[in-house]
Amino acid sequence: MTIIEALVDLQEVDGRIRELEHELKDLPRRKALETARLSGAIADLQAAKANQEYASQRVKGYEEDAQALKEKIQKLKTTQMGLKTNKEYQDFSIQIDLVSHDLEAAENNQIAAMDDLPSAEARTKDAQDRYDAEKGGVDRFCAELDERIAAVKAELAECQKERAEKAKAVSDPKFMLYYERLRLKRWPVLAALTHDGVCDGCHLVQPPSVGQLADANAKNGEAGKPQSIVACTMCGRILYRI
Repeated sequence: MTIIEALVDLQEVDGRIRELEHELKDLPRRKALETARLSGAIADLQAAKANQEYASQRVKGYEEDAQALKEKIQKLKTTQMGLKTNKEYQDFSIQIDLVSHDLEAAENNQIAAMDDLPSAEARTKDAQDRYDAEKGGVDRFCAELDERIAAVKAELAECQKERAEKAKAVSDPKFMLYYERLRLKRWPVLAALTHDGVCDGCHLVQPPSVGQLADANAKNGEAGKPQSIVACTMCGRILYRI
């Protein structure tokens, strides 16, 4: 195997590693976007629960008011029974009537609040059902993404091992150093030089001398002779003849 062929093999593995690393970065983003879909259902559920709590507190508040007024009426009546004059008795009767009027209003408010409670509870149930349905779908999708993340990590680890073996096949350190430096800023590193003398990476037409060097490189490789780095005059990619 020639150095160029070894580099092409290495580049194929590196290409797969790049794809896997990109996917590994993208999968958590997709998971976050999927989870964000629940925000609307969560907001609706929170609003429905808050409305139900408000309705419940209204019922409880009016109930407590009514109970307090009943106790007040009872105390007034108990005190009234011990009064000695008609005027005092009549004054207490007026107070009892006023408190009774307040009690009637409180009980009416309590009934109205109780009428509102079932609809508030129904809205909460509908919001909860919607949230549960959406969360079930999101959880399933996120579980699939988690499985994919695990699979990508496993494949990436295997590719890294394969890369280490492929790198050993590149016998000339000069080629490896050039390859490693260039792959950090330009991809792919190796590009075919077409028969028309065009770099398949940046599509720039190369001088005839570049084509001649690439041809000589190919012949040297077939003959088992040392090869040299033939670079694109524009992008710097390593060029080779197919």
